[in-house]
Amino acid sequence: MKIKSLEELQKIREEHENKIRLRNTGDDKEDKIEIRIGMATCGISSGARETLNAFIKEMSLNKIENVKIIAVGCIGYCHSEPIVQVNVPGHAPVIYGNIKKDKVPLIVNNHIKQGKPVESLVLKVDFERI
Repeated sequence: MKIKSLEELQKIREEHENKIRLRNTGDDKEDKIEIRIGMATCGISSGARETLNAFIKEMSLNKIENVKIIAVGCIGYCHSEPIVQVNVPGHAPVIYGNIKKDKVPLIVNNHIKQGKPVESLVLKVDFERI
């Protein structure tokens, strides 16, 4: 790709800064929604990388800025990869299973934007400790 002007270069920089911002997991104390995507070997082989990229794209398209997208290791439900965990401050974590890139817009529109988990995609897990 040949860059023909300073404006083109600045546009490319802005696009990539947005992607980096979404992946920034610094120690800021903001109340951000966390989207954790299992990127262990089983997740990657099931399409987790494409799922992660789809989340980044959807956040950018929808101009959603209160979200961190975090690649994590094994979440523990290999039978349902790719796994996505959504942590909304003040709410219990929601774990979604079998999340291919085509299901990402549904999660973004319902859960991230409207606060309503997509029940048909939720893995039934219990976070209670005895």
